[in-house]
Amino acid sequence: MKIAIFGAGVGGLSTAIALKKKGFDIDIYERTEKQSHIGAGIVCWPNATFVLGELGLLNDVKKVSGLPGKMCRYSDTNEDLGSIDIQALNKKMGALSYSILRKDLMCILSDHASKLGVTVNYQHEITQITTSPDNEAEVHFKNGKTIKADLIIGADGRMNSITRKYVNDNNAPVYQGFINWIGVIDSRRDIFSEVNVSDYWGVGKRFGIVPITLNKAYWAGAVSSPTIDDNKPGTYKQELISLFQNWPQPITEIIEQTQQENINKIYVHDHNPIKTWHKNNVLLIGDAAHAPLPTSGQGACQALEDAWQLAQLLDKDFTELEPLFNTFTKIRYSKTEGIMMGARQFATSLFNTDLDACKQRNLNSQSTDYDAVVNGMSKGWANGLPIGDHPQQSTPFY
Repeated sequence: MKIAIFGAGVGGLSTAIALKKKGFDIDIYERTEKQSHIGAGIVCWPNATFVLGELGLLNDVKKVSGLPGKMCRYSDTNEDLGSIDIQALNKKMGALSYSILRKDLMCILSDHASKLGVTVNYQHEITQITTSPDNEAEVHFKNGKTIKADLIIGADGRMNSITRKYVNDNNAPVYQGFINWIGVIDSRRDIFSEVNVSDYWGVGKRFGIVPITLNKAYWAGAVSSPTIDDNKPGTYKQELISLFQNWPQPITEIIEQTQQENINKIYVHDHNPIKTWHKNNVLLIGDAAHAPLPTSGQGACQALEDAWQLAQLLDKDFTELEPLFNTFTKIRYSKTEGIMMGARQFATSLFNTDLDACKQRNLNSQSTDYDAVVNGMSKGWANGLPIGDHPQQSTPFY
């Protein structure tokens, strides 16, 4: 089976690796000129770690990752709002959680794909997808090239997915009313005493810090914004300092020490859930199918799960694509839909601009049963995978 994957991000590359290990003929087509490192970092929660292990990538990931012990919540006045015990979550799910810079994960995925003989065809921007008389998709590129394949996998992201447009008729993302400034800091001296995630909540604002080591971290400062304005990269650092200057340390220090070129500004969008992820021989995965907000912590993790689940199904005897696509969507829809809607609900709470509502949110966080939170996270994130308290059967890749 000849398979074409559109998009060389986490979803596209991990799916290529998973399917190549099953013996399929894979080509990737990517619209950009070179590998993209958009996004600061990722926590590979145990569900993602399981997939990375199955793909043979985990040893390389470990070498450049941190092992966060807790996710600690604070108010913007440094009041303790409670913490999630990541080590307890790891134990319940049967795998560790790793914090990693996105560029490092992308390099690992790209390197492994290349070693397997997967070709990434850069500068292939899709202009349109049409349906041929035999009900197969025909993909047209800006460079004049046209291709067909037995199976086309759309992993071309959330902001302008042409494969989602083909499948769903509408690929317009939904702006969720807040901005993320993201960055990476690599200091000459230790900034942190422990590799713990810190999450600070204010009124319509949030600042999160995810250490990789005691002196390296990725971070995100976010603020409610009803409108989308022009980006001016030269002002990003000053914007952040102005927004978070009175917040607890080490926030201001982190902003000031982060190089300007390592800061990006994103007007955050997601997608409304759709129940149909395929049309003819085109299947959507990752953000093209189910794009959660960053408040989910599961965007890349769910793309990795897609890769594993699809490879499991393609390894079986499906004589037609339609039942395979239906089975894949049935397996993945309810989990990803729950994560997407949960992320929206959490974002609504975080970026509430009402002072009294935020005070109550913080009180609720302080009184939360975090053992129960860990149990819920473990059960939800392990769902559909052979990990956790009730593992399903696994089919190894090698």
